[in-house]
Amino acid sequence: MVKKVKELTPIAIRALSDKGRYPVGGVSGLYLQVRPPAGKSWVLRAVIGEKRRDIGLGSFPNIPLTDARIKARHFKELILSGIDPVQQALDTHQAQIAAQRSQKTFQDIAYECYAVKKQGFKNTKHAKQWIGTVKRYAFDVLGDMDINRIGVNDMLLVLKPIWSTKTETASRLRQRLEAIFDHAIASEVRTTANPARWKGCLKPLLAAPESVKKKQGKNHNHHAALPVSMLSEFFNDLTQYKYTSAQALAFCILTGARSGEVRGMTWDELDISNKVWRIDAQRMKADKMHTVPLSTPALLILDAMERDPTSLHVFRNSKGKPLSDAIMGKVIRTLNSKRLEDSLSEYLDPTSQRVITTHGFRSTFKDWSRTRTRYSDEASELALAHVSSDKTRAAYARDELIGERISLMRDWGNFCLCGDNATSPIRLVK
Repeated sequence: MVKKVKELTPIAIRALSDKGRYPVGGVSGLYLQVRPPAGKSWVLRAVIGEKRRDIGLGSFPNIPLTDARIKARHFKELILSGIDPVQQALDTHQAQIAAQRSQKTFQDIAYECYAVKKQGFKNTKHAKQWIGTVKRYAFDVLGDMDINRIGVNDMLLVLKPIWSTKTETASRLRQRLEAIFDHAIASEVRTTANPARWKGCLKPLLAAPESVKKKQGKNHNHHAALPVSMLSEFFNDLTQYKYTSAQALAFCILTGARSGEVRGMTWDELDISNKVWRIDAQRMKADKMHTVPLSTPALLILDAMERDPTSLHVFRNSKGKPLSDAIMGKVIRTLNSKRLEDSLSEYLDPTSQRVITTHGFRSTFKDWSRTRTRYSDEASELALAHVSSDKTRAAYARDELIGERISLMRDWGNFCLCGDNATSPIRLVK
């Protein structure tokens, strides 16, 4: 109910505590609305068109009585002239938002898009790689540019310098740029077409990534690999070291697994009695659960590892955390340093003369399977968790060729230790 008071002085207003609307006087329809404990605010009751509305004029004491009366008179004049002050304020607010949106830079939208995308990444490493590629290759050119002023030519300035030399990176970068502009369009920040789209946009202006990769050939492989003929020599040098990082690298080689898969391995993924290692889909690049048959040398490495009740990780540092990728690479450099001390040549990729990488041993495994064995290509592809071809996908859907892969990994383990001499005994230094 409306409550009447004789006089609304500032002191009297502060003293009001009963809930209700108090007519102010001086302007018809102007009230002081009291809502304990929220406080007190000014309200103008007016008819706009055919609707009665309560128009907020601000809170007391931020807006004193004098200012509230001025605002109320102004609003009433607008209403008499046919203007809806509520709609006018809403239109002004929307115009301000639109103006702010139109001023957003590529960098602003890139981080907004990343904030959404990273919620779906499997791990923080993938999330950092996504935004890291954009920051490294696109921010210098596009970072401060208005998102609405970026066109196809700007995309070419970013992509062309690495399209022929780092094709895989450039292709992924283009996909991420496309996602960023899609985000801008969906957010109604950008009003024109996506300049990073492949079909109908960049496709006529850039060579197909597949053709560039094919032209580069296998010798342009980013991961330096050891020749099959030197694998056994390297592996036996490696097994002379008792460090956890050396054991992890040896296990990586024996299983054909990626470094991150081995470094993140936990004891609960291992089924020692059945001689298998099962990796959950969320830890795999292809988002499919992967089963790895374990050879005798691989099992011997696991047997040598001490369990820590405070950590589930098999290969861990002194703090119980997974090993870093860098420490795995350091093992290779250590072996090379020892060979140089003994006046021997380093373990290098013969085509590039670069130091071999952990990932490169997967290429060595594939070369061995293809040139030294009669195992099917599908079996070696599944061993590497590659599920790209139709035949491999079909095999994966059936039984993952486990039977054939058990024999494949057994023979690979024997080759790692004995080379072409299959009669040599299997032994590892514990």
